[in-house]
Amino acid sequence: MRILVVEDHAELAHSVARVLRREGMAVDVVYDGSEALDRTTVVDYDVVVLDRDLPGVHGDDVCSALASQPVHARVLMLTASGTIAHRVEGFSLGADDYLPKPFAYAELVARIRALARRTQPALPPVLVHGDLRLDPAQRIASRAGVRLALTPKEFAVLEYLLTAQGRAVSAEELLERVWDEAADPFTTTVKATINRLRPKLGDPPVIETVPRGGYRI
Repeated sequence: MRILVVEDHAELAHSVARVLRREGMAVDVVYDGSEALDRTTVVDYDVVVLDRDLPGVHGDDVCSALASQPVHARVLMLTASGTIAHRVEGFSLGADDYLPKPFAYAELVARIRALARRTQPALPPVLVHGDLRLDPAQRIASRAGVRLALTPKEFAVLEYLLTAQGRAVSAEELLERVWDEAADPFTTTVKATINRLRPKLGDPPVIETVPRGGYRI
């Protein structure tokens, strides 16, 4: 999934990004509301983690703008105030969830995953294809009962291909949904990841290359 973290405290922003990337998410980071609005017009995010007290364009205004636009991104608002009144106000602005600071990273991850599920067609909690099983919540993939040792990016690619449910997924789509803005669109990073993933999945092969179409399971 593709996540945008909007937080003006750089240390917190990068700490959150590190945690989410370890969970296999593609994460972009911006530090003010104006840049957040610019970014959401060009990138189709699943979840926007939005600090409420932003300099320049306030988080409330960012949230209201996103709620009024035809974007499918869900908004998880962060704030130093956790009062009921502030939460109600946040929801009235269009936020989909609300998390007061300080927060546990495990809860943040769980809330982001729950929000991301709302942006996609309903999927089972465990993705299955033949003897291949992938549990996104537990971050476990196995084949024929044997757990697979996958890197976060390999896991994310496999998860995305499984959620496509047989649809061919282009390298460009994988790059956009699994990698963040730092990825070079002209590299062969997607192909290299697929080539590393295939032998780990074993035989018979499950990832098919579709000529001029990309990859599918």
